Amino acid sequence: MITGQVRYHPEVADALQNAAPVVALESTIIAHGLPRPDNLEVARQIEQAVREQGAVPATIGMLDGELVVGLDDAELTRLATADHVAKLSVRDLAPAAAARRDGATTVAATSAVAARAGIGVFATGGLGGVHRDAARSFDESADLVTLAHTPVVVVCAGVKSILDVGATLERLETLGVTVAGYRTTRFPGFFITDSGHDLPWSLESPEQVAAVVHAQRQQGISRAALVLANPVPPDEQLDPAWHDRVLAEGLAELAAQRISGKEVTPYLLAHFHRVTGGASLAVNVRIILRNAALAAQIAVALAASGAATAHRPAAGSP
Repeated sequence: MITGQVRYHPEVADALQNAAPVVALESTIIAHGLPRPDNLEVARQIEQAVREQGAVPATIGMLDGELVVGLDDAELTRLATADHVAKLSVRDLAPAAAARRDGATTVAATSAVAARAGIGVFATGGLGGVHRDAARSFDESADLVTLAHTPVVVVCAGVKSILDVGATLERLETLGVTVAGYRTTRFPGFFITDSGHDLPWSLESPEQVAAVVHAQRQQGISRAALVLANPVPPDEQLDPAWHDRVLAEGLAELAAQRISGKEVTPYLLAHFHRVTGGASLAVNVRIILRNAALAAQIAVALAASGAATAHRPAAGSP
């Protein structure tokens, strides 16, 4: 019988039951975001980065139609090496469960499942957002709308720089999503430290992030995410001039080949990887490892303050 249930790794279930620090991690970066065989090794490194800061990693994915909160190593390997792994946003979760598919969860799906499970912190690389031709195509990532009603802390390096960063920030403001920089008042641009956009808030420590989360819950007004933008250090970023040149070339290729919709982001990321000789991939890996470590520190601070979980887990949770 198909149940579409959610299964928890025993370590994750135990941590949630005891209000211990847990960090949600996406699986799309494993199945679709990084090339093989680097993807599996990086997935393991991400989980280790969380553990080193005192939190439990919970990589989320789907196997045979069953959502799994906390993939074990064999399951990570399966999603990293199998062909035809579905890319699952929130809208895809139920059909994929009914079809008993293997799937990797996007930022939107991972944050939604994390909130359902009671996990209050999620680490990723870069958010999706408003695409550069959105005025014509109406192409906007489901990440934005999902974060408007998903109470988790999302640690990221901004939005992917191939998107319309300014328009994305405007949409997040309209949707009521709080965006703060981590020790910066400038919004990062994923591969680069500074996207050129200011931020209204800067938080200086994991404890200060935890205090904001506590205030949000005490007020009971907003159910939106807190997006914490953690910039890659200037000495680790992709050279900004090189970045802009590679991006312009990639956008021109998109137009010439009439590529649109969900194929845009993977095409441009692959273009960056190819043209930069892997330099963009190295930056990408540094970003996610730094974000995973910071997310774990925030999860520890939330646990210390007695606010480790996003909310009371739904029925059927551990």
